[in-house]
Amino acid sequence: MTAPRFTTRPEIDGTFGVVTSTHWLASAVGMGILERGGNAFDAGVAAAFTLQVVEPHLNGPGGDVPVILYDVRHQETQVICGQGPAPAGATIEHYRSLGLDLVPGTGLLATCIPGAFDTWMLLLRDYGTMRPRDVLEAAIGYARHGYPIVERITETIQTVEQLFREHWPTSAEVYLPEGRVPQAGELFTNVRLAETYERVLRECQGGSREQEIERARHIWSQGFVAEAIDRFCRTEDVFDVTGRHHRGVLTGEDMARWKASVEAPIHYDYGRYRVFKPTTWCQGLACLQQLALLEGFDLDKLDPAGPDFVHLVVEAAKLAFADREAFYGDPAFVDVPIETLLSKAYNAERRKLIGDKASLELRPGTIAGAGGKVDARVASGKRVAVGATGAGEPTVGEITTFESGNTRGDTVHFDIIDRWGNMISSTPSGGWLQSSPIIPALGFCLGSRAQMFWLDESHPAALQPGKRPRSTLTPTIAFRDGEPYLAWGSPGGDQQDQWVPQMFLRHVHAKMNLQESIDAPAWHTEHFPGSFWPRESRPGVLVVENRLPRATIEELHRRGHIVEIGGDWSEGRLTGARREGVRLKAAANPRGMQGYAVGR
Repeated sequence: MTAPRFTTRPEIDGTFGVVTSTHWLASAVGMGILERGGNAFDAGVAAAFTLQVVEPHLNGPGGDVPVILYDVRHQETQVICGQGPAPAGATIEHYRSLGLDLVPGTGLLATCIPGAFDTWMLLLRDYGTMRPRDVLEAAIGYARHGYPIVERITETIQTVEQLFREHWPTSAEVYLPEGRVPQAGELFTNVRLAETYERVLRECQGGSREQEIERARHIWSQGFVAEAIDRFCRTEDVFDVTGRHHRGVLTGEDMARWKASVEAPIHYDYGRYRVFKPTTWCQGLACLQQLALLEGFDLDKLDPAGPDFVHLVVEAAKLAFADREAFYGDPAFVDVPIETLLSKAYNAERRKLIGDKASLELRPGTIAGAGGKVDARVASGKRVAVGATGAGEPTVGEITTFESGNTRGDTVHFDIIDRWGNMISSTPSGGWLQSSPIIPALGFCLGSRAQMFWLDESHPAALQPGKRPRSTLTPTIAFRDGEPYLAWGSPGGDQQDQWVPQMFLRHVHAKMNLQESIDAPAWHTEHFPGSFWPRESRPGVLVVENRLPRATIEELHRRGHIVEIGGDWSEGRLTGARREGVRLKAAANPRGMQGYAVGR
């Protein structure tokens, strides 16, 4: 029998239910819903609203979300698209008329239609069992009475303090209480946000559960919430990363026209496993493409912390993400050749490009009649986390420093399985406190996902009204031997579909349990163009945790990788939950000291 590996905490093991998320309070709230008789979908909605309150630098009510779920009643895996599209006024012509060649990374021009609230209400109505009050009460309680603010929130507020004081006074009113940066550990409130959700509950109350939910959706998209958003975008000239002030293009009419929708996932069969992802309005296909490439190698024989394993995984990621840049976009607007990209013939040819040396080129594939040119602008320095203007890719660069090293993250995530076998995985994001000013009537800000569009008509991810941006958000479910087995994911922008396959490959090939797979040393490449403003690439750069063996790092250097060494615990914020018969297991990331898995 193999001796157990050291883990930072146990893999949770039970039969009643498991909840794992990027914040211990959300995990506890979700578990509380299961204890009250709710199912995984009820618990997911309650956890999601809690995450909006306790991690406002990583997600909010004005943000967006993909959900992937397995519903026992119908024995189906489905996706709920909570990625709102570009507003009607968001045209390439309008942005170019403002002298822009990129959509700004902050402010009102970066805003898509907020998708989170309608997604949670749709999930609650069609898959859950509870009423809006049941799933909102914990979040309202934390917003009104306070939650212990974590150090990363304090760090983020410090970074944008001058922006708030000089340009975004409505944000200063909320996040600089008494005119100061709140200290880590103190109880922090957002009473205006609590009042917004309390008003939604008052106005939707009465009648059946379904009637309450539908009224709540209407209040959000056509009632006082939409009215406040419309008024703010029409009347406020907001300072953004361009150094200028711009008004938004989002209107109440945009919000009234849009609703979250249910759609089929895409999938790839990898040995015993079928891995499901949302389709190409997100980057999930890049994970499946990596699996299709790596299936041609015997990973069972490789050390998951050894140079051969790391090199193969990194080179496969470079090829998959090059294809992301060339082909992916909203499938309602773009014919993405998914079948070809996952075909054996295509991947057999692409696999030949993986040699012994690191590639320093961006090499998308060629498919007749598909794809567009790739904008591979090269960065002049390291990618940074949130800058003083609120822009940047929050998952790259220093957020805060612990003894063990830097921690990163730009989003939240949760995975839940209940005693009936329902499964849900979701990666809510957007509406970050640093991305846009607080709307004073509501207590939250709008998102900035539109920065992932290109202002180039020939690009598959070109800006167009009604079109969904090609998001980085990408939750995952996998079946094993035809049975629902694993739900997992991670925050991390462009790194999400690098860390997600790494965890899976360690679990499948190295036989690590979920906690071992999460704790293991990890890495990411910055070889391809980033999805966040200013959309730059760092050819050949490979960022690794310091815990990776010295011999591995030296060999990766020798093979031509430009290796940058991060902190011991600096890569990923993964969580995962799995189901084996009646046994339910879960694990959470120790990095950043926030994530927690609970269950019994």
